[in-house]
Amino acid sequence: MSAKTRAIRIGNRTIGSGRCFIIAEAGSNHNGSLDKALALIDVAADAGCDAVKFQLFTADKLYPRSAGQSDYLGVEKPIYEIIEEMELPVEWLETLAEHSRHRDLVFFAAPFDEQAADLLEAHVDLYKIASYEMTHLPLLRHVARKGKPVIMSTGTANLAEVSASVAAFRETGNEDLILMQCTAKYPAPLDSLNVRAMVTLKERFSLPTGLSDHSRDPVAGPVTAAALGADVLEKHITLSNRLPGPDHAFAVEPGELAKLVRRVRQVEAAAGTGVKEVLPDEEELRSFSRRALFSTRSIAEGETFTPDNIAALRTGKLRRGLGPEHYEQVLGRRAARRLPPETPITEDDLE
Repeated sequence: MSAKTRAIRIGNRTIGSGRCFIIAEAGSNHNGSLDKALALIDVAADAGCDAVKFQLFTADKLYPRSAGQSDYLGVEKPIYEIIEEMELPVEWLETLAEHSRHRDLVFFAAPFDEQAADLLEAHVDLYKIASYEMTHLPLLRHVARKGKPVIMSTGTANLAEVSASVAAFRETGNEDLILMQCTAKYPAPLDSLNVRAMVTLKERFSLPTGLSDHSRDPVAGPVTAAALGADVLEKHITLSNRLPGPDHAFAVEPGELAKLVRRVRQVEAAAGTGVKEVLPDEEELRSFSRRALFSTRSIAEGETFTPDNIAALRTGKLRRGLGPEHYEQVLGRRAARRLPPETPITEDDLE
């Protein structure tokens, strides 16, 4: 990505430093069990993630009771009841935050209403605005005014809507916003991820950007994002795809999360610094295999150098002479001394 953005400090991590900030999205996959929630934190830490994220909402502040069923879930139960079963108890927050700190993870959550944002404030250094809340400008402004960094997903949005949300955020005086390309489909097909939109967002808004990946594949989306310079990566996690609940089936399991982190770090290592220079790993073959000028037969003192008696050959372990870029300048000159065959030709060998 070519757009320049400033780095944002989060605890002992930095977003925008050239190292992807990897978030394990625990979401509501705790299934109402504190032990499962703590286990999800351990999964994130063991995999090498930077952060673990939960969601803080109540059904009565998300949907009317009469909202009906969600077709995509394929469950004959009102969405209100499903959301009610997924609520995270507020009394868990301190325990989850403390355990995350103990495991050297940034702990944060997505608030879905102003009260939830207020309840989180004492426990987080970072907030998340979910895709469906991106256009809820009163909530966005309320969170922004807390003066903490905010990650905002942009699923279901077009560029004009993102622009309006960014403007509303910046009006509060808070500049610490990170934008996430996201496809609001669960699971999202790989050909719907549109990871390049992450680059578009960075270039358009000069903000750190990343990918919130809802695909089931543990590697394809994340490594694509890493290769394109993602500042942040988010992936849903679960203890098991067989657990009941709407978000388990498309989340990655512990071993897959570890593979994801490992592959992203490998891509980052392969991407390098972008500075074109001689690398330490190249020094041996730079010396051994680069060409230099050699005599190809015995050359008498005073004899003219011609294509018949000199050539540009690879040096191997012999002493290095003039480089092949001097070949045309050496032709027609005379030898200052007798040269045996396979002698490196130096400046001192020229009359």
